Amino acid sequence: MMKWFTQSKTILKPSGPIWAGAVRIIQALATAGFEAYVVGGAVRDLLLHQDPHDYDIVTKARPDEIIAVMEQCGYTTTGVIGKSFGVVVVSVPEGSYEVTTYRQERYGADSHRPEEVTYADSLVEDVKRRDFTVNGMAMSVTGEVVDLVGGLQDLKKRTLRTIGDANERFQEDALRLFRACRFIGKLDFLPHRTLLAGMTPSFERVKGLSLERVRQELDGLLVTPAVAKGLDVLVQSGLANCSCRVLEHGEYKEVPILPELHHLVGLPQQPEFHAYDGWLHTLAVVQATRPDLTLRWAALLHDVAKGEEGIRGFNNGRITDRGHDKAGAVMAEDILTRLQYPKQLVNRVAWLVSSHMRFHYFVNNEEADPWKWMRKEAVSGTFRKSDELKEAVLQMAEVCAADVIGCGRPHSSTAGTLAFGDCLAEITKSMPIHTRDLAYGPELPDLLGKQTGTILQELLVQVRSGQVANEPTALLAAAERKLARKAHKEL
Repeated sequence: MMKWFTQSKTILKPSGPIWAGAVRIIQALATAGFEAYVVGGAVRDLLLHQDPHDYDIVTKARPDEIIAVMEQCGYTTTGVIGKSFGVVVVSVPEGSYEVTTYRQERYGADSHRPEEVTYADSLVEDVKRRDFTVNGMAMSVTGEVVDLVGGLQDLKKRTLRTIGDANERFQEDALRLFRACRFIGKLDFLPHRTLLAGMTPSFERVKGLSLERVRQELDGLLVTPAVAKGLDVLVQSGLANCSCRVLEHGEYKEVPILPELHHLVGLPQQPEFHAYDGWLHTLAVVQATRPDLTLRWAALLHDVAKGEEGIRGFNNGRITDRGHDKAGAVMAEDILTRLQYPKQLVNRVAWLVSSHMRFHYFVNNEEADPWKWMRKEAVSGTFRKSDELKEAVLQMAEVCAADVIGCGRPHSSTAGTLAFGDCLAEITKSMPIHTRDLAYGPELPDLLGKQTGTILQELLVQVRSGQVANEPTALLAAAERKLARKAHKEL
């Protein structure tokens, strides 16, 4: 039996309609003779002075008893999502809540799902099966925290530690390896030494995880507040070098996760421009971007080709990585395609990686012609409309500003980088990509008739080159001139 870690009572005072609904359910169960608690993330968040998004409830009552009690109180239990796992969804006026019977789990060959679930009779049996101490605390209806696993202590120390033996917890469910990285980023905690020591022996179990579940954890990690901490554990532990699997045509296919990142660890960079090695620079850049999936993937992969054969070189004793942007774009496309991300995200991240060095060049060279660059992008086929190009250049400005910060040089300013992004965005307004981007009025098609398609294409070229302004009056006048010239030729 695990000991109680709490030395004195910790009382929380949750409030609001979501809490009121949880109280309603717990009191109904208690009246029927069944103890019940709020458990998990809600308790953790309250202790961190954050508002929980929901309240998960555990109880000694079995599913049939939960249903009977709730129906007797006039509450519905539509949406039973796992009676075999002891989970019942209860709907009360304040919303829907998951109510779970105390349970124990036995794991087998599956790397994530338990092989057998049995009901338990006490809270201590239930919390012992959970992943991390800060997620294993419970709270009574009066707000008293019930800590059987040392979660309060770890919360105070800002430490992520498994409940019980780390190797056992990760062997049971290999997805917990990725959850550990995500929670480190989410909570801005440091991993306990026992957690780190327990990771490697379970890497073989990662092969049995589905790509979908691993990708969900990566997405969750990438938008956390302390993303750099979580990514550092993911890569330096060797977890990123593992493979998961995807089912294709009835057979499992092995999918490497992120092995391309490990070579950046300790990779030297030219000290004149970089205070950090390749990996620490990458972490700093990711951390400096806002929590947006596209931006953070671009930041994570922007220098992925540095140090690679054919890219890393030396010129008069200085480190160079010429072409790492273009080679990195190819790698980024391969990585994200392999991880089965949507094509739109793959293409955008690859473009951001491919173009980031050009962006830096334009920021630092006044003689560079931004109009010429945007004109080239407009005809490249990469973007379908001007709004997409505008969005992309603003994203580029954010990634490159983070790149400046990530170099770690004192007194670096990102003002010029962001201002240039605004400049490019303004240019895109006058840089139509498709005839749909032309700002003509209804009178123009009426004038052109069957020649509308042909002449709009000609106008598109003229607007891109700056010969005609992208506004209704100018476009109509240009179309009239074209019609007049055509009529003159036919005479």
